[in-house]
Amino acid sequence: MKWPHAIFLSAAAFLAAGAAVPIHFIDVAAEAGLTGTNTFGGRERKDYILETTGNGAAIFDANNDGANDIFVANGTTLGPKNPGRLPHFYINDGSGGFREAAERSGFTREGWGQGVCAGDYDNDGYTDLFVTYYGHNVLYRNREARFQDVTAAARLPVSGTRWGSGCAFLDYDRDGFLDLFVANYVDLDLEKTPKPGDNENCRWKGLAVMCGPSGLPKTLNALYRNNRDGTFRDVSQTAGILKPGGRYGLGVLAADLDNDGWTDIYVACDMTPSLLYRNLKNGGFEERGVEAGVAFNFDGRAQAGMGVAAADYDGNGFLDIAKTNFSGDLPSLYNNEDGRFFTDVALSAGVGTQKLLGWGVAFLDADEDGWPDLVIANGHVYPEVDRASVGDRYRQQTQVFRNLGNGRFAELTGEAGPALQALRPARGLATGDLDGDGHPEIVIVNMNEKPSLLRNTGPRQNAVVVGLRGTKSNRSAIGARVAAEAGGRRRVQEVISGGSYYSQNDFALYFGLGSATTVDRMEVRWPSGRVQEWRALPAQHRFLFTEDLQSHEQRRLRARTTAAPPPGPTGNAAALAPARR
Repeated sequence: MKWPHAIFLSAAAFLAAGAAVPIHFIDVAAEAGLTGTNTFGGRERKDYILETTGNGAAIFDANNDGANDIFVANGTTLGPKNPGRLPHFYINDGSGGFREAAERSGFTREGWGQGVCAGDYDNDGYTDLFVTYYGHNVLYRNREARFQDVTAAARLPVSGTRWGSGCAFLDYDRDGFLDLFVANYVDLDLEKTPKPGDNENCRWKGLAVMCGPSGLPKTLNALYRNNRDGTFRDVSQTAGILKPGGRYGLGVLAADLDNDGWTDIYVACDMTPSLLYRNLKNGGFEERGVEAGVAFNFDGRAQAGMGVAAADYDGNGFLDIAKTNFSGDLPSLYNNEDGRFFTDVALSAGVGTQKLLGWGVAFLDADEDGWPDLVIANGHVYPEVDRASVGDRYRQQTQVFRNLGNGRFAELTGEAGPALQALRPARGLATGDLDGDGHPEIVIVNMNEKPSLLRNTGPRQNAVVVGLRGTKSNRSAIGARVAAEAGGRRRVQEVISGGSYYSQNDFALYFGLGSATTVDRMEVRWPSGRVQEWRALPAQHRFLFTEDLQSHEQRRLRARTTAAPPPGPTGNAAALAPARR
């Protein structure tokens, strides 16, 4: 299929003029075939907190054809009819067009779907999915793009009622098999939950609204160890996951935050201190969110955390954390100083110039200059705000913050294309290359509406895309750390499962190189501990590295016609030419 485009100036022309390369997003969801409507609770009012959390999305290659597909979790509604809705699963036609294939692909579970994370837990070469629910979660085993519910067979819980939220696959014990971490939100019993306006936890700015989470029972997170035979074992108690006590857990990030080669876990919590589980390398974790400076905001206040993302935005070699929060608060940007201590620099870094209600969040290098930019999807929890004068709107803008390369960001939301002028009731957000040109798109899940698919049509610079395949390590290479040296700078990224809000980004790593035409050195630290390197890799290529093989596959990125915003008040072609380090 062809998406709309127009020819404007090249990236080189903007750089020669001393201007920043424009970022210009358009929404191509309808043209691409992403037309399924999300169902999640009431449209005009929300009587229970269950109706507010919404869904996540996953971008992954389900059938190993080299083109990324899209999974979008879905929900239902309350009431006697309780119409169930299947998830949405879109198969890529190879050029960025999609066809709906959920039911025939095996996604037949209805109910209150929540989040999704991906990983090849059985190392058979096909990426599996774990989908969280209010009720019980589902493990879908990928059998050559046919998905089978193996939750019971994998010895994961299928009885009782839990509210699964964020999740992540990770190899926390480095045995080559992916384990599973699942956050839980509220221990919710609808029969015992107060109604809107019943008490102080059911009012907001004078409005009678759904109750919670404050006043509702907290719950515990869970860690399941892979038994390497297709089953899992709950090790939450012995691994120290339960020790911090109950929280309202939402977004989950599993990554090596202290650069010791072992995966840590961060949980964004709502109205309770967020959690940082440090991997002790002995099968256990130590929770040190308060000590590390990531439990609260810069004022020491607990926040209503939603989504979470990680990237080395300042180039010091440590992964930093971005966290979205409730209305009236700034997002959090935790600068990772040395692997053990973080500082919330959101205010000084220029992140969160508007106090919107954030959900999905991702770092991506939108202008390919080698500095990770930041995208945040926003939308309120209460549809009722549109009928009251409280200074908030239910549908809100998606924000883009350009990394200036000096520790600061500049918001470009008003200048970065028509897709960012649209107002959305957004929840989950995932990024990945969907048309094969090596430049990531953005999928946004909109509550009770159709999804958005944002394509950046701004001028391109040089870039490389890196895919990894583990052998001694888990096949998905989750936890692998990649460093690319080009143009005198070192860029670091990690393969991560889960993250954002309830969502899964493409496993491929995208490195913007600016004007550099060659990666001088590419280093991969595999989860097994093995380190390999490659030298003199050409830009504008996609590489596939396999653990323990020095040879690699490569192919040139598909060329595309690029578009830039028109000059004037709606464009950012001449805006913000930053001082670089």
